[in-house]
Amino acid sequence: MKLRALVVDDEEFARKNLSMMLQEHCPDIEVIGEASSKNQAKEIIDAENPDVVFLDIRMPSGAEGFELLDEIDKKDFLVVFVTAFKDYAIRAFNASAVYYILKPIDVEELQLAVQRLVETKEKYNAEPENYSTYFDSLKDLSSNLLNNKQSSRIAISHTRGLKIIEDDTITHLEASGNCTTIYFNDGSRYLDTRTLKIYENILNPNKFCRVHKSHIINLDILKEYANEDGHFAVLEGNLRIPVARNRVTEFVRMLKGVK
Repeated sequence: MKLRALVVDDEEFARKNLSMMLQEHCPDIEVIGEASSKNQAKEIIDAENPDVVFLDIRMPSGAEGFELLDEIDKKDFLVVFVTAFKDYAIRAFNASAVYYILKPIDVEELQLAVQRLVETKEKYNAEPENYSTYFDSLKDLSSNLLNNKQSSRIAISHTRGLKIIEDDTITHLEASGNCTTIYFNDGSRYLDTRTLKIYENILNPNKFCRVHKSHIINLDILKEYANEDGHFAVLEGNLRIPVARNRVTEFVRMLKGVK
């Protein structure tokens, strides 16, 4: 079954272009409407109950898109943010585990976003409580972007849905192929489909350090650096994480506070 999609953008050309790209290149999507304003989008969402909303993030004030999401009562759809934002905003999108595509829109990126939407929609339909967590994550995203701050809350996509965690509960992260295993101070762990590189960009660099191509550690629980029989960061609980030889000098300089 196709996902029913609403395209929201205050620029007519942008709306028509995205609708055309979805119709021509994404057979899993049926475009059921277009909206040029927050109020029009709200009316269509209330009437048509789409599966996904492709939402321009700057229409036109920068806050309208998030206001739309706040004002919708029945929150059972997914959102793809369409944006020209880069750099900081991308970190915020990734930390919230939301889907986004950059303008100008690339066909392959659009198709990849749709593929992930289909998988996520199936998962959320099976466990509808995920939508509540998902919209909490969108609220965090709204606050962080509009206030230009870095969040300490991170959304993790796992096998059953979405989980929001505080970053200080993370002890370390380990690359697992193209995925990342995240370890927590209560002994639990989750496998996320995002790469360790993405987490390196998401996490606060004052708190987390990549010490190896396969490892990121929480510096708040670092106890010592050991260089016997190799190079290791020793965390609380005597957990030893290898430090790559080519990262040792930078790591030690950081620990000593040398710029």
